[in-house]
Amino acid sequence: MRSIESPFRAAEALEDGALTFRELRRFHRAIHPGVWAPRGVELSLHQRASAAWLWSNRAGVLAGLSASAMLGTKWIDDDIDVELTFGSRRPPPGLVVHGDVLACGETQTVHGMAVTTAARTAFDLGRRLGVDDGVLRIDALMNATGVQVDDVEAVIARHPGVRGMRRLREVLALVDGGAESPYESKTRMLLLRAGFPPLETQIQVFDEHGSVFARIDMGWRQWRVGVDFEGAHHWSEPRQRSWDIERFARLPELGWNDVRLTSGILHNRPQSFLDRVGAALISRGCPKTW
Repeated sequence: MRSIESPFRAAEALEDGALTFRELRRFHRAIHPGVWAPRGVELSLHQRASAAWLWSNRAGVLAGLSASAMLGTKWIDDDIDVELTFGSRRPPPGLVVHGDVLACGETQTVHGMAVTTAARTAFDLGRRLGVDDGVLRIDALMNATGVQVDDVEAVIARHPGVRGMRRLREVLALVDGGAESPYESKTRMLLLRAGFPPLETQIQVFDEHGSVFARIDMGWRQWRVGVDFEGAHHWSEPRQRSWDIERFARLPELGWNDVRLTSGILHNRPQSFLDRVGAALISRGCPKTW
């Protein structure tokens, strides 16, 4: 039995002589009709996406979160259902098939498989997901690929009247590729929905010599008020913790009022966080709009 890239189409492997029918049944398991993989091997999301594409006889196009993962987006769980744009309406378990029409230029090849482009992927995610999840997912996609809202607008122009357009518009009004984690996206949405002025993300802070000293996750350069979300690594990694201590000691010296936030505060005491941000902005002369 020769080494076979997993997953694979059983008929092709048998025809090529890469394994016998007995070897197929003994050492492998069916993932989808006609598509097999070694027994006892837990498939990654990319491998499951490949299995889905092979199930479509290489005619489908990976879409939605599956496409987003193939394009390098973070924060996507391995156990999600694989999404395909394909003609079949009766996919096997673990697959979600969409019957959308893809215009010319809305697909690309990644690792040998057809995948929707970043702009088309954002278009689909914004229509199909809830507003909050759509913002989080498109923020991450934008951060990974550099796709812009204008690119998504070009896709919208090619598909007038498609379902979910109102939701997509609401999502696009909130997205920002500067978010480097889902929690940063959630923080930004919390602030915007509370009525605070639009934020800038990944703000560079310069020291007295004109060199970049730090980046602030988000904030308002005009009033020099920033917001930083502290993930677990800020507490668990000694080097990061030491840098944080120096960073937050220096930011006030450079004229910045930086409000720090953790997941516990975001989930359990969001109003106290909003109050601190509001007080910081008012102290710097920002007109109250919230």
